[in-house]
Amino acid sequence: MRNCVLKKVKSFSGESVCLPRKAQATVAFELKEEGFKLTDVLEVVGIPEATYHYHIKQSKKEDPDQALKELVIELFHKHEGKYGYRRIHLELRAKGYLVNHKKVQRIMKELGLKCVKFTRKSRRYNSYKGSVGRVAKNRLNRRFSTPIRLQKLVTDITEFKCAGEEKLYLSPILDLYNGEIISYGISNKPTLDLVLKPLDQAIKSIKITAAYRTTIHSDQGWHYQHNKWVKELKKNKIFQSMSRKATCADNATMENFFGIMKQEMYYGEALLPYTELKQKIDNYIYYYNNERIKVKLAGLSPVQYRTQTSQKAA
Repeated sequence: MRNCVLKKVKSFSGESVCLPRKAQATVAFELKEEGFKLTDVLEVVGIPEATYHYHIKQSKKEDPDQALKELVIELFHKHEGKYGYRRIHLELRAKGYLVNHKKVQRIMKELGLKCVKFTRKSRRYNSYKGSVGRVAKNRLNRRFSTPIRLQKLVTDITEFKCAGEEKLYLSPILDLYNGEIISYGISNKPTLDLVLKPLDQAIKSIKITAAYRTTIHSDQGWHYQHNKWVKELKKNKIFQSMSRKATCADNATMENFFGIMKQEMYYGEALLPYTELKQKIDNYIYYYNNERIKVKLAGLSPVQYRTQTSQKAA
């Protein structure tokens, strides 16, 4: 029995005489379960019987936060580790749990649930080819918020590396009203159609919904200086706005979306073939619009926020 005690003590830090009472009770319980007589075990371990029964009783008490912990784990894995304690707290609040955000932070720390951030060095896609057409003035001027749907839109192109030598190009159009991606194009080449197709989809929504004249903001890439892009905007009475040359901050909201998307579904992952990466981006944009909550939208996703505000207006 003494040999068994010494072996079990090795699983705890410190010598047997330094073990806390709770650990001594655990050792005694394990030895009893292995068939040793309790009175003999307590004599060797060196704790009173009353102390033993107290700690065993305490260990059997149900954790009052067990249900909350299970839900935190479920939400963390549902969002594939993308949510920190702030968004987990908002999700819990939406489900009716009145819990302090600091408690959620403590529970996640206790459970070892932490967002892992990856980085991958990649060249930023640059479509600038000089003045090949009309350069519009900066109408947006870094005013990245609006209480009116489809009043201010931003767009840009980003590049992804695929498995092999292929590349994928994504061109989304984002509504600054709620951060929703209202349309997007995906292609293996940065052609003009990459930006014209999502523009056409956005114009359909604008004609149906927009209450004010729309402004669409971009960088000075050749796509946005092209005559077809400019004519399409004029035809549909949409104001054109452009960032200053080599000034990413003038289109910070779009850059922020690209950063979040790549952080959550691209960096740290194995490179995928073009078709698989395209499907993954399709899935992510649906998730981003419909399920991923935003702190600044009162814990709602972009679509939830749009739906809720439109119901209130009605």
